[in-house]
Amino acid sequence: MDIPSYSVKAGQVIGVREKSKSLEVISNALEGFNRSKYPWLEWDKSSLSGKLLHWPERSDIPENIKEQLIVELYSK
Repeated sequence: MDIPSYSVKAGQVIGVREKSKSLEVISNALEGFNRSKYPWLEWDKSSLSGKLLHWPERSDIPENIKEQLIVELYSK
């Protein structure tokens, strides 16, 4: 399978900047984060950083996304 070229690579760690860690919007966004729902991510709650283990397959994504509606919206 060919994997598209993304800016984030498997194995890369991405985190919240130190000065942004205390922002309410960040803490609110992470409050209900269920890391077990996304097995392709490794989350470190203490440092507010995550590691992309691998790019997920479409079947790995638990959200109910209707791709056809997205295509229709952007084709207008």
